[in-house]
Formats: sequence, C-alpha cells, structure tokens
Amino acid sequence: MRPPIGRNPSMFVPPLLALPLIVYNLMALFGFADGAAWMSPLTTISMVSGGVWVLSVGDVFVLVSLLLLFGEILKSTRFGNASVVDHMLSTAVFVICLVEFLLVGYAATSVFFILMVMALIDVIAGFTVSIRAAARDVQFGGVE
Repeated sequence: MRPPIGRNPSMFVPPLLALPLIVYNLMALFGFADGAAWMSPLTTISMVSGGVWVLSVGDVFVLVSLLLLFGEILKSTRFGNASVVDHMLSTAVFVICLVEFLLVGYAATSVFFILMVMALIDVIAGFTVSIRAAARDVQFGGVE
C-alpha cells in the first residue's frame, strides 16, 4: 500500500513548544519582564451567574501553549527517524526552559513555570508513546 501523495512521513517539523518559548522571551525583552505584566487584563466578561471573568495576557498565552502541546502530543505518535530527532529537540526545549527558569530573573513567573511543565509533559509523552509502540512491535513480531 502506497502512502498518500503529497504526504511525507519523515518530514521535519520543529518542536511546537519552541514557539511559545521564543515568544515569551521576546515579550520579556519588550516589557513583560515581571509577573504583574502577565496578569494585566485583556478583557473582562460578565457571566450569567453574576460573576466577572477577567482574561489576562498570561491566560491567553497558556491557552495557546496548551493547544500547541496538543499538536506536539499528536506529533509524538509518528514513527521513524524523524520521531527520534523530534524527541531530542523536545528534550532540548525542556532543558532550555528549566535552565532559563532557574537562572533568568524574568522567567521566574507562573506563566513560564506552566510553559516549562508543558515541555516536560511533551518529553514524557513522546518517550512513552515511543516505548509503547516499540513494545507492541516486539510483542507481535511484525505479523499482520
């Protein structure tokens, strides 16, 4: 059976969680260097219950990062040489996040900590999926 035309399974896609890491660092350089800036409200929504929901810059950043984490977990289900490179790069993103969180002052925020935990979840999920797939291949011995 041939793979679908126009789809290359070994196509390289960089780690999606590197994008929020880069955006966070750029935003920190241009005015979001402290935790208070991340908590500044973007909008306020009155709820039917009478409560008021305040949506902050940090909330939107975390939400977009979670969507990218979902894409990363989907990417981790690929097999082949590209998946090994993808796991290595995801691990590098996590290590960069960890070092930055521990050593850089503007990264000591809850928003960055949540981004770092997402990078850790990506690494763990990627290796878990790979190990489970390898165990399944060994168990069935490639018999269809």
